[in-house]
Amino acid sequence: MIEVKDVTKKYANITAVNDINFSVKDGEIVGFLGPNGAGKTTTMNMITGFIEPTEGQIIVNGYDISKKSKKAKKQIGYMPEGVPLYTEFTVKEFVNYMAELKLLKGEQKKNDVKKVIEETGLTSVENKLIRNLSRGYKQRVGLAGALVGNPAVIILDEPTVGLDPKQITEIRSLIKELGKNHTVILSSHILSEVSQICERVIIINKGKIVAVDTPENLEKKTKEKNTLIVTVEDPKGNMETLKEKVRQIEEVKLLKDNQDNTKQYSITSNEKVDLRKILFEVLPKEEITIFELKKNEVTLEDAFLKLIDLDKSQEQTNEENKTNKENKKEKKEIKEENKKEKREAKEKDKKEKQQKKEQKKRLKEESKKEKGGKK
Repeated sequence: MIEVKDVTKKYANITAVNDINFSVKDGEIVGFLGPNGAGKTTTMNMITGFIEPTEGQIIVNGYDISKKSKKAKKQIGYMPEGVPLYTEFTVKEFVNYMAELKLLKGEQKKNDVKKVIEETGLTSVENKLIRNLSRGYKQRVGLAGALVGNPAVIILDEPTVGLDPKQITEIRSLIKELGKNHTVILSSHILSEVSQICERVIIINKGKIVAVDTPENLEKKTKEKNTLIVTVEDPKGNMETLKEKVRQIEEVKLLKDNQDNTKQYSITSNEKVDLRKILFEVLPKEEITIFELKKNEVTLEDAFLKLIDLDKSQEQTNEENKTNKENKKEKKEIKEENKKEKREAKEKDKKEKQQKKEQKKRLKEESKKEKGGKK
């Protein structure tokens, strides 16, 4: 449905997007994640044809966005962050206007406007002025404008930003429903939202793709240790020596003292070891009462932050390697220059010695001739 091939976007000396590649299948809901300034909005603007890539190719439903822009754009419904709405219009007038912009006419326009208003839950407010709507309803109106014309692809840039919890839940439900009939790309800073809605996640950082996978796989890939959170009553302080008695434990760390005289610990082992059964057997023998025991699950947020940190670390390593390489090159050049100077100095010294030797020889011969003449 969407193919992004070797795409780069440069602004003067700034590279906003650097040689990215990814694809989105028909009917997928894909989350697009990244910190501020990562290149998310730039990428979305290129997919929609709002801006052109400096290099590379973007294909939407079989149409190259640069070569067949009208046909490609017809496949897309775009809801940017902070949707520009005409607040003096009623909801129905605005959706009608968006339908006209998309060249819908007659009965098709009428039916499509009605359908979209129903799909987005705007029927009860369709005759209200947009300026009098809550922020949640304004987001719905923006979504309706993107949906009218039944585009194959829906691109949503931060669709729940600024909404209250109830409104967020409602918009999420709408997006899930959209995924049944459309391909959806969703940009968001709310990681739990992406985890709940999206089948696949694309993470971008500093204009480069860091990872492309399902939320579950990203969580698994970044999980290194198996950690349990356990709350216990331990009057004799036997938790301090627990690591010595259970060889599978790698670390026991006190997290907090509770007001009811219980303590919360994190107990870490290798990923392949499940300590729960062992702890249920060992702790009572040590006169330790278990109040709560649970696995410390890795979230998409943990995965996201770790991948960004890894990318940052890799970038620093690359920069250090580059600096080291440059330093080595500079040292090598200095060494070669020193060798050259020594070689030149040696040759100069040799030449001077040779000149002195020749001069001495010449003086000797002249002296000999003078003596021969006197005789």
